Parts: sequence; structure tokens; C-alpha cells
Amino acid sequence: MNNRAVQLLNRNPYLLSLLLLIIMVVINRALQDNLFEIGPLNGNLRVFTPAILVAVGQTFVVIAGGVDLSVGAILSMTNAILATQIPQDATGDVFVRALALAIGAGLLAGALNGFGVTVLRLQPIVTTYATSFIFAGVALRILPEPGGRLPRELTSFWRNPLAVTPDFALPMSLIVIGLLILFWVVLTNIRYRQNLFATGSNAEAAYSTGIRVNWVKFSTYLFSAFFATLAALALTLGTGTGNPRAGDQMTLPSVVAVVLGGTRLAGGQGNAVGSIIGALILGLIGNIISFANLDSWVRPLVDALIIIAALAIPGIFGVMRRLTR
Repeated sequence: MNNRAVQLLNRNPYLLSLLLLIIMVVINRALQDNLFEIGPLNGNLRVFTPAILVAVGQTFVVIAGGVDLSVGAILSMTNAILATQIPQDATGDVFVRALALAIGAGLLAGALNGFGVTVLRLQPIVTTYATSFIFAGVALRILPEPGGRLPRELTSFWRNPLAVTPDFALPMSLIVIGLLILFWVVLTNIRYRQNLFATGSNAEAAYSTGIRVNWVKFSTYLFSAFFATLAALALTLGTGTGNPRAGDQMTLPSVVAVVLGGTRLAGGQGNAVGSIIGALILGLIGNIISFANLDSWVRPLVDALIIIAALAIPGIFGVMRRLTR
């Protein structure tokens, strides 16, 4: 690999993830002949969407130099709120109130995390690990066991593709992904993004230039909780019901997706688009494991190897740069 290629990968670490995504799609296509038909495509993207949303929220925290281990519990809590506050005969007003309540609860959870990290000066990993038990407990208090049944009109709106023309339809999940990418593009053109990256790269230097470092860090936990709540909404609409343990398996994959998308765990580098790609890769890996009838222990092994590889990549690039000089 020449020096120019190494520099290109350094500036755009998600390119490796994009290549891996293409490989995963090819393998998945070999195992699932109808992968690109509207039905399977819509179903796969709908299943992947909650993980994508959680990963995007996690990206903000990691870029700022932290980590949020409570995203899965926040998802469970807000999923329980939505499932219990939206009855089968709910009207539009009831849905709006339930969604506002869930978003409010999610933002309050994010504020608690941000308070612990920025005001109490606790380590992010300790703070969010501790609060995850609080949010998980609230979820079980609200909904002790899986239940609830949303109106068919709501679930059908989310589950069915949007008919653009009589012969062409778009999965709702694909529209959500497009909006996420647009959101990140808009964010790159405002000062907040610069403050976010500066805080993650060197918080003390950022503070000396007038950046409100604590506010930036605090805001990342609000973003993380907000996107976890959106993930809960997507999951609730997809299943039509609630589960107080719905987010138990969401936290580690969100970190893996962020790392896989090229975001540096030490902070100061990354982007949400890469995290979307990372979440898609993890979803396709799950499909491949299922279609290939591999043992269930393969998935956590793959996740662990991805994190180890991601941590090793900066060192590998450093060696390549020295060799190509």
C-alpha cells in the first residue's frame, strides 16, 4: 500500500467499512437470492433501523471522548413508555402525547448522564453503566413483561413501503437513513461540529480557545438519548408491542458499529455516516450467520474481533507510513 493510499484511509477511515459492507452484501446475496426485492429489503432495513439510530447517537458521545453504556436501557425504558401509553384504539393526539412523554423521559435520562460526566466529573463508562440499571429498572416498573398492542394503522405505516409511483416503492427505513445522512451533512456546516471534534481531540486546548467543553459533552448525551428514543419508536412500530428488555442487546453493537464506521474510541475523529455503515454491516453479519446456520456464539466473537481490529488499525497505519517513507 503506497503512502497516498494510507493518507486517504487516514482521512476517510469509513472507506474500509464501505468495502466491508460491499463484501457483506455480496455474501448475503449469495445466501439470500431475493435480497434486493422490495419485501426482503424492506424487512431487513426495518430490523436494522433501531440499531442504526442507536449507533448514530453513540457516535456523538464517542467523538467527544466518552461512551454511553446506557443506550440500550434508555431504549428499553422509552419502548415500555410507548407500548403502555399507546393503546390499540389510540387517536393521533394520544400518539403525539405518548411520543412527547417518551422523548421527554429519554432526554431526562441523557441529562442525568451528562450531569454525572460534566458536573460530578465521573468517568463516562462508570456513570452510564450505573445509570443503565436505573433506566432498566424503570422499564421493568412500567412494563413488567412484554405486552401492549399498537394500532394497526401505525404499525402498517411503518412496516409497508411508501409507494412513490404505481411501480416503485421506498422502504420507510431507507427514508429514515437518508434523513440521518442529511442531518449529519447539515451538522458539518455549523460550528457545533467543530466544537465537538475539538473537544474530543483535546478538551483542555478546546477550553482555552473559548469552547464550552462541558456543554458540548453534556449535549452529546442528550443526542445519544434522543436517538435511542427514536430507535425505541422504530422498534415499537416494527413489533407493534413493547418489551422491557428490548434494548439489552443494543449497547455493545452500538459501540461496535461506531468503531467499525471509523470513529476513534479516543475521540476527535469519526462521523455518523460511518456508523450507519457499521450498523448495516453488523445487521448483514447477523443475517449471514442465520442463513449459514452457524452457531450463536459466532456473533459475539465477531463483535469482539471487530473492536480489537479497530483498535489496532491506527497502529497498523503508523507502521505503513513509516515503511512507505
